[in-house]
Amino acid sequence: MQIVKASEFRLEREVDYGTAEQVAVVKRVVQDVRQNGDAGLLRYTEQFDKMVLTAEQLRVSEAEIQAAYQEVEPAFVTAIQEASANIRAFHEKQKRTSWMDVQSDGTLLGQIIKPLKRVGVYVPGGKAAYPSSVLMNVIPAQVAGVKEIVMVTPPATGGVAGIDPYIRVAAAEAGVKEMYRVGGAQAIAALAYGTDSIARVDKICGPGNIYVALAKREVYGTVDIDSMAGPSEIVVLADGSANAAYIAADLLSQAEHDEMASAVLVTSCPELAKRVQAEVISQLASLPRQAIAAQSIEQHGAIIVVEDLEQGVDFVNEMAPEHLEIMTEDPMEWLGRIENAGAIFIGPYSSEPVGDYFAGPNHIIPTNGTARFSSPVDVDMFLKKSSLIRYSKEALLQHGEKIMTIARHEGLEAHARAIEIRMKQEQFENKSQG
Repeated sequence: MQIVKASEFRLEREVDYGTAEQVAVVKRVVQDVRQNGDAGLLRYTEQFDKMVLTAEQLRVSEAEIQAAYQEVEPAFVTAIQEASANIRAFHEKQKRTSWMDVQSDGTLLGQIIKPLKRVGVYVPGGKAAYPSSVLMNVIPAQVAGVKEIVMVTPPATGGVAGIDPYIRVAAAEAGVKEMYRVGGAQAIAALAYGTDSIARVDKICGPGNIYVALAKREVYGTVDIDSMAGPSEIVVLADGSANAAYIAADLLSQAEHDEMASAVLVTSCPELAKRVQAEVISQLASLPRQAIAAQSIEQHGAIIVVEDLEQGVDFVNEMAPEHLEIMTEDPMEWLGRIENAGAIFIGPYSSEPVGDYFAGPNHIIPTNGTARFSSPVDVDMFLKKSSLIRYSKEALLQHGEKIMTIARHEGLEAHARAIEIRMKQEQFENKSQG
């Protein structure tokens, strides 16, 4: 992990949109499932996941979901239950309600807020299982009021059940009633277009590999999607008071995600920079995912030495990181100056994994600098809004001429006449009655 001066650092981001071959494969799979439904879905499950299933075996039964409790340790169940409660409590505070505003002239304006009807949640499976992803996608949708939440996850090779028991427990705790053992681009296509076994959804959310990401992009417009997520990233802003061991551990917590993950320290203290560099080397030696973390640190990690914390904050805002930790003597002093960050962790005990798993805020956060203009997953993502307009006769007569002026300026005469015909009719009736 190299130490560089601020003047020498160049921010470079790689956005993986897949190879031409990967894009072609995804297009073929999506089109096949769209046209052939379950037949295509089962064919690709056999080809990619090495599992031969019938249409009747796609859905995971309630008994299979509940049986998972016998396959996991009680401590995990307790942890998931408490994490679920924290996540639900946090997202409950985001709930919104419809509103109406009646004005003195009888005009009624408002907004009707309703949940989406049906949402599809993709949960990675196979070699990697992330039960926390279940909670972070399902619970906000539930809080929003979504009635139908369907979960898809790839079957692990070997055995008909093929679903990691920890994922099944998380699903049960989150209240998932509809789950299918299918993954990859074929699962995204099934959610988007529907098959005989899986009804189509209104929105697809949840992380996945490059094929899943490309499939989400392919079906966007037919359904909504959450985002095109990039590699995980963390930036730590620190001064000389920070604990080097804590910082190194947190940098490595993101580096172990995958080789493309980014871990950056921004500090005003050269001595801290050296201590963190040594700690990263020391801690890396005993990591089970050492090879992955080492490549991430080597290729996408950096320790940036700035002249002062003001310059450090400027760097942070330019990078717009997914995760930002502030480890300074008075972290609240700098909080108000942060403009771009997906999630902000304050102080030495707010380690990034606290947010990943337990605290309550959502851990699905904008990456690749998109925190400049986007936000973590929240309840709003599962809501749709309708504007409400009821104009009174008095309001139309008062403002009709202005509406027609704008319409005719835009060359839309029919728009103007739609107002004019009403105004003439009302004016005629008023004269007749007078």
